[in-house]
Amino acid sequence: MIKLGQSANSADVRLSKHELSLINNALNELCNGVDIEDAEFAIRLGAEREEMRNLLKNIGSLIR
Repeated sequence: MIKLGQSANSADVRLSKHELSLINNALNELCNGVDIEDAEFAIRLGAEREEMRNLLKNIGSLIR
């Protein structure tokens, strides 16, 4: 990962396909593998499951 820039609300980074795959796999496991009830999901992870699934979908499209 190479940090390209940063502001108060965002960061610009460059990731290799391998790094994207690692993030993709971790998100997939969180969204589909581990058994976390929806009510607890956002509390534990800081985002709703659907938001994580959208991120997973976006990252997956970058890998393809």
